[in-house]
Amino acid sequence: MNRFALAVSRGIARVTESPLGPYQSAVIRIGFSVTWLLFLLREFPHRQELYGPDGPWSWNLAQQLTSVNEAFTALLWSNGQIWFELCYLLAVVSSVLLLLGWRSRTSSVLFMVGVLSLQNRSVFMGDGGDNVLHLMSIYLVFTRCGRVWSLDARRAVRGEAARARGERVHDRTGPVLWAGFGLVLGAVTLAGRLGSDWPVPALLWTVWAALGLWWLVGRFAADGEPRILLDVIANVVHNGALLVIMAEACLIYATAGWYKVQGSRWQDGTAVYYPLHLDSFSPWPALADLLSANGTVVMLVTYGTVMVQVAFPFTLFNRRVKNVLLAAMMTEHAVIAVVLGLPFFSLAMIATDAVFLPTSFLRRLGGRVARVRPVRLGDRRGAAARATGPEREPEPEPAAGT
Repeated sequence: MNRFALAVSRGIARVTESPLGPYQSAVIRIGFSVTWLLFLLREFPHRQELYGPDGPWSWNLAQQLTSVNEAFTALLWSNGQIWFELCYLLAVVSSVLLLLGWRSRTSSVLFMVGVLSLQNRSVFMGDGGDNVLHLMSIYLVFTRCGRVWSLDARRAVRGEAARARGERVHDRTGPVLWAGFGLVLGAVTLAGRLGSDWPVPALLWTVWAALGLWWLVGRFAADGEPRILLDVIANVVHNGALLVIMAEACLIYATAGWYKVQGSRWQDGTAVYYPLHLDSFSPWPALADLLSANGTVVMLVTYGTVMVQVAFPFTLFNRRVKNVLLAAMMTEHAVIAVVLGLPFFSLAMIATDAVFLPTSFLRRLGGRVARVRPVRLGDRRGAAARATGPEREPEPEPAAGT
């Protein structure tokens, strides 16, 4: 009984004392923001047809649909062209900010608003990766995804150095962001423009209130019990969200694999042949013909895909086998991006898979990236911090905008 109690206490301490997987959460933050940003930039010339007020899926049709499913989308607050352009610009800017990790808590909320607004405006635009991005944009709001490889982490390093020199560190940007977004959110709520079911408005108001409380505690009780309590709550929420992301990835692969098992074409080993000869999924016809010319290769890829997807959730208990299958799945998605012309679906799935990457691999990867970056002569302290490795980056300073 003592051993069991000791194991439980250690588990509770591990979950509450620190956010787990800081490098994994940073990778999925970067992966999904890059995926959405590249999609928005590629479709910029076609944005009117995809999401514009005069597109094929008209503003009135979108209103009728959202009145039934109560989905959140800021694009339906107005049918003006200027409002549409502002929302599209917000989606692009929030993706860049989340990619850089600038005020990651605020930018993750804006990122979610941008994703939900555009995707719920035109629900038929996407290639499968949009469903993954839709869910992950919500989950990222609950994570502390800016603790490493971000501008937040760099700001925390500079803040620690300033306090070590006896200087007082004041955060002015955070309160300004908090007040500005509070005014916007309050005005939209009073005007009745949220127009969705309660989860998204409740999430927006909860995050806004939590950021204000976080800044107040950090400003007036940075070393007291209230700060410790908020840290524990934030760590538990982060770890829970990371667990949900991992479970979501396992669920995607498990359901995809078991549905494939029931298909006759997957059973006879010919399923991969057919999408290679569809005009919509053949950007490189010569390459598709080359891959499908050998029946043995088609059979091996067909059966291998099913086996990897079905087996992956069960390999999480064995690190070596998990890493092998993880590399196989990422390679498969890279091939799908090139051969079938589905780059954003593949990027979304690779970003999801990244949550299972080993921490040691991510640290080495971050160290190599840091070494190839040019060292500026006037940034000796930053160069020294990079040389020590990402694992020594301290926790970002609590602020209303992080």
